[in-house]
Amino acid sequence: MELTSITGLKGEVSIPGDKSISHRSVMFASLANGMTEIHNFLSGADCLATIDCFRKMGIKIEEHQNRILVHGKGLHGLTAPSETLQVKNSGTTTRLLSGILAGQPFSTSLSGDESLNSRPMKRIIEPLTQMGAHISSLHGNGCAPLVIEPGKLHGIHYTSPVASAQVKSCILLAGLYADGETSVTEPILSRNHTELMLKEFGADIRTVHQLAGSEATSVIQPCPELHGQKITVPGDISSAAYFIAAGLLVPDSEILVKNVGINPTRAGLLKVCEDMGGDITLLNERTEAGEKMADILVRSSQLHGISIHGDIIPTLIDEIPIIAVMAACAEGTTIIRDAQELRVKETDRIETITDNLIAMGCSVLPTEDGMVIKGGEPLKGATIHTLLDHRIAMAFSIAALVADGRTKILDSHCIDVSYPGFYDAFEHLL
Repeated sequence: MELTSITGLKGEVSIPGDKSISHRSVMFASLANGMTEIHNFLSGADCLATIDCFRKMGIKIEEHQNRILVHGKGLHGLTAPSETLQVKNSGTTTRLLSGILAGQPFSTSLSGDESLNSRPMKRIIEPLTQMGAHISSLHGNGCAPLVIEPGKLHGIHYTSPVASAQVKSCILLAGLYADGETSVTEPILSRNHTELMLKEFGADIRTVHQLAGSEATSVIQPCPELHGQKITVPGDISSAAYFIAAGLLVPDSEILVKNVGINPTRAGLLKVCEDMGGDITLLNERTEAGEKMADILVRSSQLHGISIHGDIIPTLIDEIPIIAVMAACAEGTTIIRDAQELRVKETDRIETITDNLIAMGCSVLPTEDGMVIKGGEPLKGATIHTLLDHRIAMAFSIAALVADGRTKILDSHCIDVSYPGFYDAFEHLL
């Protein structure tokens, strides 16, 4: 994909369904009794991998134009797949599904693409093993492919060294099949879509916050059954982030981004935009099925550098690529710290962001857990090496809209992982 600078983005855009919530909706619906109807499901490659895995375990899932129908078979209704479950590039599928499979009476194996099979899985292998699960890394390197054998699970009280929704969700889902109570304590509450949605499906789950500090514990009891639901998936704030950034950075722009999920565990981007001087207004705030939503009005703004670190990082970890682009266009220096999790995403995102910003003429100093970005100098067109990372491709597509000259985004098709139709959506704003 080749892009050049533009001005005057105007209009409305509706965002595809949230990727995290779409994954969970299919998983929990498959484990529920009866049919679940899912609206605004994200039909990206990652979420389709989740559908494929559950179909291979005997779940009937119908895909219609605007909705998904899942014919759940209950917590104990899955059947053994006849082959390895292919999760493609989806870390969410791998980690959450591992928790579910740990409680099944049959053996399974999970494998993904080259990128997925290099991502760390010890963080789920260790707590699942503590619960009595028989799970191992096929090559003994702590990565997928994973082999999961039947095991009798018991509840544990696990203290996670990092705030990770995938680790937490994996353990809580295994807790559905365990004897006794299971809890996960995090240094700060990570995205809580699992807790909110499981509660809607009828699980006995709660979150306890410490009175002092930000530590949070999510607790689940063994569950006799879940019940089918009707779900509308809010728009993905991680996808909305690119339109929000474009509205702020492209001169003479005004964009209304509609139906965006603004769950507080995910909405750190909005605070960062405001702290940088962005003109952002939340309209039509509401709550559906426990998830907060709003329409977001964005206008062109002169941004300035800030420091981003600490408890806010887990609430915007997937948005750091586009935040880095905003920082490159802002006056002054932006410092990002405490984001070492970026090094084990689809790519080492600290390295990938740094290399591509430097290629566009920005001064960037990478650190072990973040980066220092000196903004204010005009970006110049360049060839962007995405390394097949969808968030890098989308973030630097926005950078291209404000850069001098032509920018070429290599392997831009990787965007289909989370946002098929991304470029088409921008055409409606021109």
